[in-house]
Amino acid sequence: MLTVKLSKQSVKFMKKLTPKNQRQIALKIQEIRVKHGSHDSKHLKNQPYLRADVGEYRIIYEIEAETLLLVILIGKRNDGDVYKKLSRK
Repeated sequence: MLTVKLSKQSVKFMKKLTPKNQRQIALKIQEIRVKHGSHDSKHLKNQPYLRADVGEYRIIYEIEAETLLLVILIGKRNDGDVYKKLSRK
């Protein structure tokens, strides 16, 4: 099972969400943690990261050395906000 580390930006975004959305995202992160990925995860072009969808949100993450799950970013997928934030990193 992977150890999870959330970026400060991810934690800040999660705090702004409704409890229902927080729970949905937490369940998806747990699924990724247990299964070392998700069935709907895809690699991002020209990036070392993967992405998973949760309703209207995207989770951008990376698995390091098969022991650590780094959640880089969480954001809305509909308006491309998450990708704009990722390009600024």
